[in-house]
Amino acid sequence: MSAASAPAAVSTPVVMPLSRAALWLFGALIIGLALYYVIGVDQGAYSVVGTDTHVHEVVHDARHFLGFPCH
Repeated sequence: MSAASAPAAVSTPVVMPLSRAALWLFGALIIGLALYYVIGVDQGAYSVVGTDTHVHEVVHDARHFLGFPCH
């Protein structure tokens, strides 16, 4: 008996123009900075997100786990 081998999967790289890659990088940077602010910096007293949401209390344990000081 001969073992039938499946054709090997060939991965092809995604080719993207530099200008489009820069836009993706800029977008990821903006989203990352927004998440950093909401999780790490927002204290709730002068919240940009809103005073009714209390983002600080929602992510409080995650803040300590990630090493952000609090209070």
